Amino acid sequence: MSRSLRKTPILGITTASTEKQDKRWANRRLRRINRVRIRKADEPARLREVSNVWDFKKDGKMYYLSPLAAWLRN
Repeated sequence: MSRSLRKTPILGITTASTEKQDKRWANRRLRRINRVRIRKADEPARLREVSNVWDFKKDGKMYYLSPLAAWLRN
């Protein structure tokens, strides 16, 4: 796999490689809040109400028209 290249030049905007930990924290928070709301017989919360994707480390993705070759190597 050392010669494999990314096929589509869609990359994260910042240097953060992954948002995995941010997604874990957001889902844990959602489950905690929903557990309490269900006990109170309230409407369950949605993920967008609990977390903001703009606060995650990667801050979105972008399509590059002419990327550097090093950016496409993983």
